Amino acid sequence: MLVLLFAFGMQDARSQSCSISAASGSYGTVDILSGSSVDTTATFSVNCTGTNNKTVRLCVELSPGQTNTAGNRRLASGSDRLVHELYSDSSRTTVWGSWGLATTAYSLFPAGTTYDLNLGSSGSAGVTMTVYGRVFANQTTSGPGSYSWTMTTAPAAGYDYKTGSTPACPTGTRQTTSTGSAWTATINANCTVSASSVNFGSVGVLASNADTTGSITVRCTNSTPYTIGLGAGSGSGATVANRKMTSGARTVTYSLYSDSARTTVWGNTIGTDTSAGTGSGLDQVYSVYARAPAQTTPAPGAYSDTVVVTVTY
Repeated sequence: MLVLLFAFGMQDARSQSCSISAASGSYGTVDILSGSSVDTTATFSVNCTGTNNKTVRLCVELSPGQTNTAGNRRLASGSDRLVHELYSDSSRTTVWGSWGLATTAYSLFPAGTTYDLNLGSSGSAGVTMTVYGRVFANQTTSGPGSYSWTMTTAPAAGYDYKTGSTPACPTGTRQTTSTGSAWTATINANCTVSASSVNFGSVGVLASNADTTGSITVRCTNSTPYTIGLGAGSGSGATVANRKMTSGARTVTYSLYSDSARTTVWGNTIGTDTSAGTGSGLDQVYSVYARAPAQTTPAPGAYSDTVVVTVTY
């Protein structure tokens, strides 16, 4: 009698299932007055189970999110907006968009990211993906505040087993979404200041007034009130009304004014003799009117003084 023994085997064929986590990020405190871009990153994970050694094609999307208008993504603080974008590459050239497969379509950038995940012999695998964020440069008119932007159902992904006939993304009969992601930034009230020198040039006998002008440039965050004060200078015994340029022990008395008529001395007492303004996020230029009045002319020489400019906000 001949007995034949056959061994039968069956590959574990399980339905695929994927989950995706949130991708929240923070730009921290943004120095908006510098006009520079600000970069940050965030990560999220996708985990799938299914048939051993199968490959799952993931079509991963990031929606346009809230506070987005016809243009790029925007963080919001009240009515203020701060434009930012999310990218799939570290060089920040490819915007991470959405086809509208598993979350809201991003019409401006209608393409997400494709990733093929091999489940291996265990039938289970995961991948950590990085989102590269950037706050755009030259948004100096955005005011101080806490900014935020959210996408309520993203990251999201459509997915299915990859076969020889699997089309390019967007594809996938199954979908997964995260609980949503938030990105934040903070702009603090801030000011910068610079000044041009006040130069009387070459002057002979000081028998009459010698006049000249200089300038102060202030840049403060939008809507930030500020005052500009000018110190008495470094001359011994100087006051804001009678500043002193020196050359060794010799001095030339002069004054600085906030008006062209040279009647309002510019000092450093807030509410009394300072100048005030409100920031716009752009440069605001103030003229400084200088006068060396008629006085006994000291010996020839190069006379100078250093006056501290103080911006209080």
